[in-house]
Amino acid sequence: MPDSAFLLPLSLLLGMPFLGFLFLWMGGTGLNRISGWLGALLTAAGLVVSIWYADPDVLHTVRFNWVLLGSTPIELSFRFDTLTCIMLVVVHFVALLVQIFSTSYLSHDSGLHRYFAFLQLFLFSMIGIVLSGSLLVMYIFWELVGVSSYLLIGFWYLKPRAVWAAQKAFILNRIGDAAFLTGILMLFYYIGSTDFEVLSITVDSISPGMLTAIGLCLFGGCMGKSAQFPLSGWLPDAMEGPTPVSALIHAATMVAAGIFLLARISFLLTFEARMVVAIIGTITMLIGAVKATQVWDIKRVLAYSTMSQLGLMVVAVGFGSWHTAIFHLTTHAFFKAGLFLAAGSVIHALTPSKSEAFFDPQDMRTMGGLRKSLPITFVCFMLCASALAGLPLFSGFLSKDAIIAEGFLWAEGYGIWANLFPIIILFSAGLTAYYMVRQVWMVFFGERRYEAFASVHPHESPPTMLGPMILLAGLSVFIWFSWNPFHAGESWYLFLLGKEESVHLSWLPFLAGGVSVVAILLAWRQIHSANPFDIYAEHERAGVTSQPAFFNWTKGFDRDHFFLTPFAFIATELKRFETKIIDAFIGFIAKGSVVLAHLISWFDSHIVDGGVHLAVFTIRSSGQAVRKVQNGKIQSYFMAAFVGIFLLLVWLLML
Repeated sequence: MPDSAFLLPLSLLLGMPFLGFLFLWMGGTGLNRISGWLGALLTAAGLVVSIWYADPDVLHTVRFNWVLLGSTPIELSFRFDTLTCIMLVVVHFVALLVQIFSTSYLSHDSGLHRYFAFLQLFLFSMIGIVLSGSLLVMYIFWELVGVSSYLLIGFWYLKPRAVWAAQKAFILNRIGDAAFLTGILMLFYYIGSTDFEVLSITVDSISPGMLTAIGLCLFGGCMGKSAQFPLSGWLPDAMEGPTPVSALIHAATMVAAGIFLLARISFLLTFEARMVVAIIGTITMLIGAVKATQVWDIKRVLAYSTMSQLGLMVVAVGFGSWHTAIFHLTTHAFFKAGLFLAAGSVIHALTPSKSEAFFDPQDMRTMGGLRKSLPITFVCFMLCASALAGLPLFSGFLSKDAIIAEGFLWAEGYGIWANLFPIIILFSAGLTAYYMVRQVWMVFFGERRYEAFASVHPHESPPTMLGPMILLAGLSVFIWFSWNPFHAGESWYLFLLGKEESVHLSWLPFLAGGVSVVAILLAWRQIHSANPFDIYAEHERAGVTSQPAFFNWTKGFDRDHFFLTPFAFIATELKRFETKIIDAFIGFIAKGSVVLAHLISWFDSHIVDGGVHLAVFTIRSSGQAVRKVQNGKIQSYFMAAFVGIFLLLVWLLML
């Protein structure tokens, strides 16, 4: 029922960030010095409002009449429920820490007012999605999030790479958004509303086949925002934006919008739709995990990791367990934001005091041995990395364990083949542990490869950067989500989400832990090899046997090469299909048409025209023969009469 008491928190939650955006944007560079703290203050106020008005046990709605289309009224509806309360706290909390971190990380940037204005616009858009009471309202803010992310990714608009990355993210998201809008319009056609309360009551009026189509169209929006295959190519390139932006948009909020959408519409997804969702999520999870083992950029490793973890959340929704997907979304928001901020601390520490040729402060091949120079950053990174790797005693272990358990329980109802999904999740979890050990070693252990550059002097970050990192690292420990570090079913968080029953598989923690241990041992073996993780692969190809302190890491590495990886593969295969199949088929049709035309021409000339000519010749010859008999001579008439009588007699005798 409409609740006017929640009109005030709705106005505050949406009004404060929007007014903050306008004020900071219009204030200009004169607000650079205070813009960060002003934005953080507004976000902190939003966090207080979110907690103060939290009432997870009761649904509160606020509706406004918007327009009247014929006889159909269109309302703007907003809702406060359990999921809303949780997401409001997560979004505000992570955004607050990111803004505090940014005050130091970007302190020398001349466009700080613009940066923090864009952050406020993004926060306004994301809060709108969280508060949406209908798919129509969600779509409005959904597009605003796309605009905000475009502005933030392309914040350094003088860098061609950043501009291209922003355009790439914007375009790929528009593809998913087109499918999302199609699903919304289909719901309007069949039900006349997109309000979540109305849909939950009237969804049975739609045929199963059409409901599957609608669910998949809505899932298209998730594929764009949450970077699912084949719309996942924008996420790694989005790392061209400032590192705090990566922590906010691509770890905790924007990419989480797709998972939030799936949680809202889970009751609309048929079995067929959920199966497609599970398959797409599995593909994305594997691609992201494999890619993370191959790249050298510290932020790209985390970006591909985010892509993989989002795939895991999507798989959980495919299992019919949106609760565990949101659980992992929350734990992932904290430890992945912590990892991105820690990566930003590393980049900040390695940025040279003057320009250095061939040096990239984000390339892990130019790092190594930083644990002594950056002890606090190292500890924070290790704690968050342990949570991502799914090690026991950390939050990531609980949320991953919950999803894997749901997978095995789901598989029991569909046969042995269905166990393939949780088994692939276990394999992906092993890859996660492997590439995180790889990253930790390359950044914090081994030889100090940065010493080859005279102007690089690593140093620990200031307190305004360390504080958010420490908080996020602390939230990566299991105790904040469950008293039992090995049993997600005892988590108060899942109970808060409304999950009524959670079955614990006693053997699963040992299996999951064993997979992680095996992956870590494989990584450890690589560390002690002659060429750890192929870090000197290019050098060896050049025929150099030693491993010098400095190597031109950029040689052969085209950093300006941008491509849409999934679409490049699809385009290549489609080109091959067109050349080998379609063009060959069309050529066959063309040649066959020519041969058939010649055959028809011959048939027309010799058979059709020949038959006509034969008939004419026969009639003409018969006429000429008869005309010769009619010559006026009596003997000719007598002979004709005689022949006629003779033939008549023969005919009578034959009868």
